[in-house]
Amino acid sequence: MTVVTRFAPSPTGFLHIGGARTALFNWLFSRHHGGRFLLRIEDTDRQRSTPEAVEAIFDGLRWLGLDWDDDPVFQFSRAARHAEIAHALLAEGKAYRCYASQEELGAMREAQKAAGQPMRYDGRWRDRDPAEAPAEVDPVIRMKAPRDGETVIEDRVQGRVTVANDQLDDMILLRSDGTPTYMLSVVVDDHDMGITHVIRGDDHLTNAFRQSQLYRLIGWEPPAFAHIPLIHGPDGAKLSKRHGALGTEAYRDMGYLPEAMRNYLLRLGWGHGDDEIIGDDQARDWFDLDGVGRSAARFDMTKLTSLNGHWLRQADDARLVDLVADRLGQTVNEEGRRRLLAGMPGLKERAKTLLELADSAAFYVRPRPLALDDKARKQMTGEGAETLAVLRERLAVLDPWDREALEADARAVAEARDLKLGKVAQPLRAALTGSTVSPPIFEVMEILGRAETLDRLDDCLRSGREG
Repeated sequence: MTVVTRFAPSPTGFLHIGGARTALFNWLFSRHHGGRFLLRIEDTDRQRSTPEAVEAIFDGLRWLGLDWDDDPVFQFSRAARHAEIAHALLAEGKAYRCYASQEELGAMREAQKAAGQPMRYDGRWRDRDPAEAPAEVDPVIRMKAPRDGETVIEDRVQGRVTVANDQLDDMILLRSDGTPTYMLSVVVDDHDMGITHVIRGDDHLTNAFRQSQLYRLIGWEPPAFAHIPLIHGPDGAKLSKRHGALGTEAYRDMGYLPEAMRNYLLRLGWGHGDDEIIGDDQARDWFDLDGVGRSAARFDMTKLTSLNGHWLRQADDARLVDLVADRLGQTVNEEGRRRLLAGMPGLKERAKTLLELADSAAFYVRPRPLALDDKARKQMTGEGAETLAVLRERLAVLDPWDREALEADARAVAEARDLKLGKVAQPLRAALTGSTVSPPIFEVMEILGRAETLDRLDDCLRSGREG
């Protein structure tokens, strides 16, 4: 059997973090078993489904690196097929027309509520003669669910779960306007797409009972079900925006790498021993449903950020230059890209997100004269300015221009002026980066080159004289 999984989001907003994890688990399961991963857009809610939301889902999956097989299926376009199945069940006596009005159903529910009974359809039109149908009511079509026994699901995560059939009612398949319901559409689409495993959040577990009944009523074998626990916030409450329940595009904009997000989402509810850092190849090799836990996972931004720092350090420097250049708010020329590439090994060791990386790298490409922060300006007065003036003259003729020679020259100046090296390095750092925090300053000078270094020093010295 070829494994076929699917991700089936509703395009009513962004691809949120829970949906992204569901997509990842489906993708990994299919890839682990050499199967296929399909995408279905469940766009039957025409008022809330928008092209922008569809594109946001596509963009989110592409950013995460979750490629799907075949063209996406749009559920709304298959409405005629869904209705065809409902009418076939009607013809076979496995479904029936229900003429109960909304007022009648409302009164039924109120009576059940008053009697302390579960509120569900009581089957009043199940065996009633259609000749008694009121002319003014457009009927719905309901399935004839089994009333005796129980429905059993051997869930691949939750284990065996059962429900007594008398706890379920005859669900609607077609509404009074002839449109199919979500429950019918899902079953027909999953069957027609050849889905072998339905992996989704455990908030759909109750749906699985009804869907399993419908599968068997039609005469189809249900797929294997695997209902994964939901994601909670660090406080154990349902995940919300205050916990980080944002769209994938928000995490991209905050500077997280897709490989870090894949690694983090993988570990939300799935484990492989004590392994925390898991690359894509390992994930595909290791992932299976027996590693999914039954308890809700807790989302932790601190852990995600720490993990992102690891993957930043592993990332290709040229790729990081591209990602950083897009976040600098200015055009980066060829020389600027050269500097960023040369400085990236040192820069990425200190950053945990692309935003931090871009902020720390910006001094390499900022236009002159460089803006200095408050702490850096304090280095440009008195002894600091005098030291820079001495250094500037020596640096003009220093040969060779590399970090070892630059550090040796700075030490010579410090010794001659009876200063600690830091008293020389800090004014240099302030003048060349605009800050008192940067990668090793002699590395910075080597990357900037002689001409740019001297020009930046001249800017500061000139500003000091004019001030």
